[in-house]
Amino acid sequence: MTQRVQAGSPDRLGATWDGRGVNFAIFSAHAEKIELCLFDERTHRELERIVLPERTNDVFHGYFPDISPGQVYGYRVHGPYQPTQGHRFNHHKLLLDPYAKATAGQLIWTDAHFGYRVGSARGDLSFDRRDNSRAMLKAVVVDDAFTWGDDRPPRLSWADTFIYEAHVKGLTMQRDDVPPEWRGTFRALAAPGVVAHLKKLGVTAIELLPIHSFVDDRQLVQRNLRNYWGYNSIGFFAPDRQYGGLAAFKSTVARLHDAGIEVILDVVYNHTAEGNQMGPTLSFRGIDNASYYWLRPEEKRYYEDFTGCGNSLNLTQPQVLWMVMDSLRYWVEQCHIDGFRFDLATTLGRGPQGFDRQSSFFTALRQDPTLSHVKLFAEPWDLGLGGYQVGNFPDGWSEWNDSFRQTMRKFWRGDEGLIGAVAGKMSGSAEIFAGNGRMPRASINHVTVHDGFTLMDLVSYAEKHNEANGEGNRDGGDHSDSWNCGVEGYTKDPAILQRRLDHRRCLLSCLLLAQGVPLMLAGDEVGNSQGGNNNAYCQDNEIGWVDWRGLGTQDDLTQMVGALAQLRQRYPQLAAQRWLDKAPPGEPHAIQWWRPDGREMEEGDWHFDAARYLSWTVAPLEASRPPILVALNAGEEPVEITLPRWHEQHHSWTLLFATFESAARIALLHESGDTFILPPLSVVAFGGVP
Repeated sequence: MTQRVQAGSPDRLGATWDGRGVNFAIFSAHAEKIELCLFDERTHRELERIVLPERTNDVFHGYFPDISPGQVYGYRVHGPYQPTQGHRFNHHKLLLDPYAKATAGQLIWTDAHFGYRVGSARGDLSFDRRDNSRAMLKAVVVDDAFTWGDDRPPRLSWADTFIYEAHVKGLTMQRDDVPPEWRGTFRALAAPGVVAHLKKLGVTAIELLPIHSFVDDRQLVQRNLRNYWGYNSIGFFAPDRQYGGLAAFKSTVARLHDAGIEVILDVVYNHTAEGNQMGPTLSFRGIDNASYYWLRPEEKRYYEDFTGCGNSLNLTQPQVLWMVMDSLRYWVEQCHIDGFRFDLATTLGRGPQGFDRQSSFFTALRQDPTLSHVKLFAEPWDLGLGGYQVGNFPDGWSEWNDSFRQTMRKFWRGDEGLIGAVAGKMSGSAEIFAGNGRMPRASINHVTVHDGFTLMDLVSYAEKHNEANGEGNRDGGDHSDSWNCGVEGYTKDPAILQRRLDHRRCLLSCLLLAQGVPLMLAGDEVGNSQGGNNNAYCQDNEIGWVDWRGLGTQDDLTQMVGALAQLRQRYPQLAAQRWLDKAPPGEPHAIQWWRPDGREMEEGDWHFDAARYLSWTVAPLEASRPPILVALNAGEEPVEITLPRWHEQHHSWTLLFATFESAARIALLHESGDTFILPPLSVVAFGGVP
């Protein structure tokens, strides 16, 4: 073969099909020469190597009129191999295009993927001359055209948002109402049974664990495990092929939008799958290691590791920031994604002096006409110095609120002295987020997420049980604030099973009744267990997949969750975009806290360490609407409460919701001043009646 080649353009990185040919463009500030390598459709045989003819502002580019969609390709990048200077070029290694829109073949682990000679006494200072191309993942030229028709993203406000965190494969592998050939793929997410379940829950957005192309760590493959969660990205534009192709993903997004459900992606721009200096050379390291990664300024052979994964992407480098922004825009413009959750997001805002809420990354997002209108929320920490930044992200961002999680777990476990903290979390965590003009929607409230125990395991295990991960049970968090209700793990004891059910009901109730944005882990509604594994990142099997056998049993809380979601809609003050500050003189406070005897709490009441009871009223957003009263009893004994009088015109309450089964017998109107027995481990909500 002899390909015709023209100068092309540096304006769009990646492989861009224009209907007549393909423009290839790739950034490298320190490369000397870049070769485009074309492969047959089986991805094994290299057909031709062509030097990209032009270099403009560190972008190497060329236009090929004889190439069309479906062409398999990779790059070989020539430059110095000087690890001590931060350069790790090795043209013997085929590299994946950072802008690949689709991939072909698969990564088969071999020592040839490493730029140095594995086992050499000189370590990563040695140089390996073996060709890795046959065992390497490769890029594919795609045609981005897709007819969206009249797709209308729901564009729901934060106040109306209820997020459901799920894994594409894990959510559907064990659902009997999904066709077997769909299970574990994008298509299954929009199966009628799955959509119906999400609607029954009242979910408005599904947040998908990483779908960007990722690789399985070599050490996991050697243990017959996989990087199931996918936090090991190697391509930020291509969906991982195991879930289906780009067209399948777009079609699924359109179907979910038709059902009124938004799609949010969990994205990993903080590190890549190439690891530390002893890791493989798969893409970025071989293209321009010194530009893409944070290197130690005093010794550039080594990486700044803010992520615990060996390396950290350096978004202070303009071209790296450009890549991340291009990736985000691509998923919004081409795939109609409604928002992003940023993994270890502190790394993205780091500058030379540490985390900077005015960093170029935040500034770029704020001014971008496409991205400034989608939902953005952060995992607001990383593992570097000063990495914990909860409450410090810019206006417009929301954040995982781990303080909500810890407080709720401890309170329902029975820890003392927490009613003040619980009050703060249930009213939006103003002590964390109220600064800088932010509102309660800044708090993404959660009790469980993929990283840690499921809800059932939280109340069934006092200790982690991660033996199946093959790391001697050393991985995963050691401080989960969990409890087992009397027996570690599985039991048939009806009293313990009931207690666990009561705890699950109370925790989910607090999640949906709190100010802020609720986020729920898939499967928690049906009692899904991972057998006490609190770090199932490598368990692509029944441990990591959602177990749906709880549907229709006592463990099924789907109906309860749905009722709470409807309550949030009927009483919008539960998700109000305002802080519940004191009202003007003569007006009821937006929030009032009550003692069991129906009188308003005073300063001394907040310092009673043994208190397990808390109740409050939230005023309506409009004067003509009713208030709502919520009461929690985390104690072991029932509490007799007197229903308070909210203001002069208000004189009775009606039961809206209760976690305990006798609720139907007390669904009556109660006059203010009437007494009510709140059982142990329970949550109740009343609506005001004028």
